[in-house]
Amino acid sequence: MYRESNVALTEQQIDSYRRDGFIVIDDVLSEPEVTRLRAVTDAFVAQSRAVTANDEVYDLEPAHSAERPSVRRIKLPHLRHEVYRELTRHAGILAVLKDLLGPAIRFDTSKLNMKPGEGGSPVEWHQDWAFYPATNDDLCAVGVMLDDCDLENGPLMVIPGSHRGGVYSHHTDGYFCGAIAADSPGVDFGAAKPLVGHAGSISVHHVRAVHGSAPNRSARTRQLLLLQYAAADAWPLLPGKRLDTDDFAGYMEQSLVCGTSDPVVPRMTSVPVRLPLPKPDTGSIFELQQALGASYFQ
Repeated sequence: MYRESNVALTEQQIDSYRRDGFIVIDDVLSEPEVTRLRAVTDAFVAQSRAVTANDEVYDLEPAHSAERPSVRRIKLPHLRHEVYRELTRHAGILAVLKDLLGPAIRFDTSKLNMKPGEGGSPVEWHQDWAFYPATNDDLCAVGVMLDDCDLENGPLMVIPGSHRGGVYSHHTDGYFCGAIAADSPGVDFGAAKPLVGHAGSISVHHVRAVHGSAPNRSARTRQLLLLQYAAADAWPLLPGKRLDTDDFAGYMEQSLVCGTSDPVVPRMTSVPVRLPLPKPDTGSIFELQQALGASYFQ
């Protein structure tokens, strides 16, 4: 189990998140906690030697082989191992989220984005909001740094203040591609700030913040475990799987990580929305973004 939290945001940190749409907090996880997460992650990478194509667990780098396993994503890690599942309720992470989202918070999903040394794949500029708009935009992603993240190994980068603007087109040729074209008007990609920190730090970025990450140009790995959360009264606008009464109650019990909420009374606010439709039948964001014509990082 994870330790009790002594994390508390200052008013200055909260104001910074409101203004810029992101924040980095040091030392949320202890060294033993990071070591445990790395050990489990290393085991998953070792097991990928037997995998030859993307599947329900792995998204592989093009250069992946049994001799040199190269994984760019572990899908839904909270469903793959208890060490990731426990992290979704880490007291330090929840303390930060309560300051930013309020007392009632729902965990949504997770992914572990991995950039192997010397060429780990980039992620093109995008807004998470383009993938899953909701009744209000009190949603965010927490990035748990399993490695030191610096300018050389492909850190997450966010354009300050972009969460307070509109929703950019993530379409190409009439289809949702999950990325903003490099020649899109009104987007200053050069203004992006890197979210850097040592292992055990976390970043938080707003669901509408424009962000992406360059290839890993170092010899070191960059592993970032992303946990998605929402205010408990923020409900998706897109249809999900059908939930009967029992399933719905079970979902609420499992996903609500703190506080209480009436699950049938969403909070509605005036937020800009573009639906991610029509959407090709693809796997992860890496495959989806391959359709982008005007790539930035490639």
